[in-house]
Amino acid sequence: MGRADIMAKKSSNSNLHQAKNAKKDEFYTQLSDIENELKHYKEHFKDKVVYCNCDDPRVSNFFHYFSYAFEYLGLKKLIATCYKNQERDLFSTNSSEQAIMLVYEGDKNGNRIPDPEEIGIVELEGDGDFRSAECIEILKGADIVVTNPPFSLFREYVAQLIEYDKKFLIIGSQNAITYKEIFPLIAQNKMWLGYKNGDMSFKVPDHYEARATRYWETIEQDNEGNKFTQKWRSMGNISWFTNLDHSKRHEELILYKTYNEDDYPKYDNYDAINVDKVADIPCDYYGVMGVPITFLDKYNPQQFEIVAFREDKDGNKYLYSHKTNLIELIDNAFADTIARERERERVRRCHQTNTQWQEHLQKNTYQKMAIDGLMNNPKDTQVKGKSKYARILIRQLQ
Repeated sequence: MGRADIMAKKSSNSNLHQAKNAKKDEFYTQLSDIENELKHYKEHFKDKVVYCNCDDPRVSNFFHYFSYAFEYLGLKKLIATCYKNQERDLFSTNSSEQAIMLVYEGDKNGNRIPDPEEIGIVELEGDGDFRSAECIEILKGADIVVTNPPFSLFREYVAQLIEYDKKFLIIGSQNAITYKEIFPLIAQNKMWLGYKNGDMSFKVPDHYEARATRYWETIEQDNEGNKFTQKWRSMGNISWFTNLDHSKRHEELILYKTYNEDDYPKYDNYDAINVDKVADIPCDYYGVMGVPITFLDKYNPQQFEIVAFREDKDGNKYLYSHKTNLIELIDNAFADTIARERERERVRRCHQTNTQWQEHLQKNTYQKMAIDGLMNNPKDTQVKGKSKYARILIRQLQ
């Protein structure tokens, strides 16, 4: 179902306590959104174990999709668990201390429908929290994780997937791109945006307050024919995050603008030009550019690379490539000629090989920004004294 409804355990982390008390993590993913995204990944699922570990398994739209598409995708096994819930309700009340796990291994009676008797129900010993030892053991046996994790725990959730080297397709806020725990994974091509990014609508619990915008209500009917009011919210900054390859990631961005100094001024403190819109990236500029974070929706790693500025104690300025992990000296007006030549002479005298030179630079240079390659500080993005919104530093590959 992809409801981000896992409540945080007692922790010294105040953010987790705040998320638990606010109860703003419950967003029910529509089946249509799941279908529209998953159709781009069919080749990844054959003979795989899929785990939906943030889903009430009895009503999960993720479980629904994968159980009905089990034979079509050629799955090996489908598993779903949810935090503290056994109630057949759209939104978990988190009232049951003992959670359940549903396991489906395909059609047994030939009707190609996941009948109740074909779905195994296992009572978990614990509460079903994705961070519990019990759920981690289930995770270890899975191949691909697909769900809508709690937005407030997104950093921790992704860290767990990376730690256990899992393939995944998950929903999150585009704001997560700017997290110091998330952006490096994107820059290093360990994680990227999915096919659909932008606006998405979710069913939300009744206790969510009404809003002036991006909120509405519908009258719906349950299985017993009882009518009820369903609340909805939409958000324009939702993304799928994944490490499963898809065709959109290899589409070349068509560039038609040409570079000129007036339209593409440089930042006050960095030798990089500012680009306000992804569509305005100049086709003939191969230096460093600062582009909006929405660029990642169009990011083709064969066309562009994400880079970062670095510096050494002598004031020499360098450029680091996340694609190659190599550091190069910048030959520009910001680098002092005498210091640059002194550094080059030191390299020549030491008879360093290219590998030794890179090891030297990795050890003796430091990043200029809090997050390597992301200009997320207003002072970094200033152009003629005015700050821009967050920018990603990129360079076009020749």
